[in-house]
Amino acid sequence: MFGKVRAPYNKVIRSWAFFDWANSAFALVITVAIFPVYFSSLSPDILRIFGFEFTNSSVYTYSISLAYLLIAFSSPFFSGVADYAGRRRSFLHFFTILGGLSCIGLAGFTTPDGWLIAIVFFMLGIIGFAGGLVFYNSFLPIITVKEKYNKVSAMGFAYGYIGSVILLIINLVLIQYPETVGLADGAAASRVSFVMVGLWWIGFGYYSIRGLPPDQSTPIQMKTIISGYREILHVTREVAQQGFILRFLLAFFFYSAGVQTVLFVASTFGEKELGLNASELILLILLLQMLATAGAYLFAYLSKKWGNQAGLMTMIAIWICICISGYYLQEKQSFYILACFVGLVMGGIQSQSRSTYSKLMKEGEKNVSSYFSFYDLVEKVAIVIGTFTFALLDQYSGSMRSGLLLLSIYFLIGFFLLAVLRAPKSRL
Repeated sequence: MFGKVRAPYNKVIRSWAFFDWANSAFALVITVAIFPVYFSSLSPDILRIFGFEFTNSSVYTYSISLAYLLIAFSSPFFSGVADYAGRRRSFLHFFTILGGLSCIGLAGFTTPDGWLIAIVFFMLGIIGFAGGLVFYNSFLPIITVKEKYNKVSAMGFAYGYIGSVILLIINLVLIQYPETVGLADGAAASRVSFVMVGLWWIGFGYYSIRGLPPDQSTPIQMKTIISGYREILHVTREVAQQGFILRFLLAFFFYSAGVQTVLFVASTFGEKELGLNASELILLILLLQMLATAGAYLFAYLSKKWGNQAGLMTMIAIWICICISGYYLQEKQSFYILACFVGLVMGGIQSQSRSTYSKLMKEGEKNVSSYFSFYDLVEKVAIVIGTFTFALLDQYSGSMRSGLLLLSIYFLIGFFLLAVLRAPKSRL
């Protein structure tokens, strides 16, 4: 298996961080900024599925839940094989290609009747994005030492926020001024942006993956697959014997359900509940991304001073205040102020959660992909539960506001579970 990468250290770190630059374009442009608005405007307001009627916004949210459910229960298999056969880089490349091609496929959504095909490609894009993260995250304890987990993890998220903002600005200029490049309208420019995201993801992803530690040459055969499952069972027993890891994952489950759901529905909430127009949504998204970059480094610094546990609890407390305040918001100006706080804790909590989990693992752990499959499984199931319950409340209450109160409860549970976490000082 791979040991710690010593040289060329800086090049490997940059290559790893640059993968966030590549795949974050999907997270921002497709799932947050352009595709939700494009799908909402082009698809019928009411969609019929198996004889039942759903709002288009709830179908969008349900599709996220289903995609994450599918990858949640398949990623442990892939990670087990990756650990046994030493194929982390190969799987990372596979999911990158899948995600990039799915983005390009979205460009075929040109009429209201094509909404189902669009949802399928959108779900495949999510699977490519989420599936790749398992192997991307698992490189963190391989390429650096524990003392630098916080800083390196924050560096990855910062690269992601910067790269995705650059591409988003290019896409938004095309959408606002399509005639300058010979496009018929903003809708055509949106479809071009989907293709650009796919090419960006595949191109920069390939550049990044090339600089990561190479795979082993173990061929993947039937016995490899069986051994992959054994790796997962072995790690399952190890995790079960380390109660502090289980308790962290449980806390992570609840507060992650809140974080990820807010990120997925923020732009839709602004449009439907507060009447934000396209220009205002653009400003909102850019504000979130710029502050998220600063927040990732800010809380890396604070976590170094206070410890990761205290840093995470501080961010969760801020998230609770955000959800409760969001329920009562009526004015656009107040929404922008709240978005500033979302941006600051958005990057910080994701970055510090990843580095905290890396610290909780034993030094020199070989089965890092399998360990991170548990982490990603928890996050994906949390996304499923968070988005599904939020969509239910949206569907039956007719308002997205009630979902924010539910998310505040998720954060509160996560806060208390983290508060009682007792991990060995040598780990955390």
